[in-house]
Amino acid sequence: MSLRHGSIFEYIFLSSRPCHDIGMIKKAPNPISEIKLTYRSKVKAKDRPKVSCSDDAYQLFRENWDDCTINLYEEFKILLLDTSNRCLGIVPISKGGITGTVVDIRLIFACALKAKASAIVLGHNHPSDGTDPSQADKGITQKMEVAGTLLDIPIIDHIILTDESYYSFSDDGLIDTSRGKNSLNLG
Repeated sequence: MSLRHGSIFEYIFLSSRPCHDIGMIKKAPNPISEIKLTYRSKVKAKDRPKVSCSDDAYQLFRENWDDCTINLYEEFKILLLDTSNRCLGIVPISKGGITGTVVDIRLIFACALKAKASAIVLGHNHPSDGTDPSQADKGITQKMEVAGTLLDIPIIDHIILTDESYYSFSDDGLIDTSRGKNSLNLG
């Protein structure tokens, strides 16, 4: 289920371009930046790993996490899923310190919209080797759920992982899995 040679996300910010003549009126150059967003998949839909439960999500995250840093500093990543809960890709969002990392909700949903994701699984590690969610973990998850509901891109789980175990917000009932058709089958 490794995604090392899977989807590629790239943001390309092209250099400023001056505006040109408009009719007979010459305007001074107005430098603006052109933004081009692209998503290319190198993996056929049928070959993408399917996420059916929290353990599937954990395994994907774990296989794509650096063994040398999982116990060193906190990182936040997301799994983007299609309508069949097949993984479109893993996006690294941030790297932080020993006790935390910054999570920008706008960046997460920009990536999800760009990839045409239908659902998101959040994931971050705890270098301390404990998997209990902090108040900050619970708070960001709730904010993400609200944003996901507004954009119709549900957050279907939040995995806190260590090198040997994980905690699932969905398994523990801290995420309302009834919101999206992409809910993990936890039965």
